[in-house]
Amino acid sequence: MRKVRILGRPTESGLLLPFYLFKIPAEFPNPAAAHIEQDCSFDRLVEVRTPHIYVAQIDDSMTSIGIFDADLIAVDRSLKAGHESIVIAAVNGEPMCKRLRIKGDNVILQSENPNYSARYILEDEELMFWGVVRHGARTFENPA
Repeated sequence: MRKVRILGRPTESGLLLPFYLFKIPAEFPNPAAAHIEQDCSFDRLVEVRTPHIYVAQIDDSMTSIGIFDADLIAVDRSLKAGHESIVIAAVNGEPMCKRLRIKGDNVILQSENPNYSARYILEDEELMFWGVVRHGARTFENPA
C-alpha cells in the first residue's frame, strides 16, 4: 500500500501573493492592504525549485511532527538523507514518508505517531531515498 502519492515537479506558478511585514492576529483579520511589503510567489517564498518534487501524504503516520493525511509535501531531491532527516524513501518499491534513524549498522524508518511501529530495513530489502522533506502545506477547509 502506497504511503505517499507523487504529484510532480514544481513549476513557477507566476501567481504573486501579497507578503505582509507584520503579524496578523488570528481572531480578527486586520485591514492590512496599506502594509504590503512586496509581492511574492509561494514557489519563491519556500524556495521550491527543481530538483524538488511534490508528494501528498496519505496516512497519519507523521502527525506528531505536523505532517497529516492529505498534506502537500515539497521534497528536495538534491539533499542527502542523514540521521534524523524526514525523508521520502521507497522500501522494495513502496514509497513512504518517515524519519530516518541510523543506529550502528541498523537503518530504521521511524513513524512519528505512536500507533505505528518502526520499520527496520533488512539486508535483503531494497531501500532508495527519493529526497528530504523541506516544506509542507495543508488545506484547512474542504470546498463544498
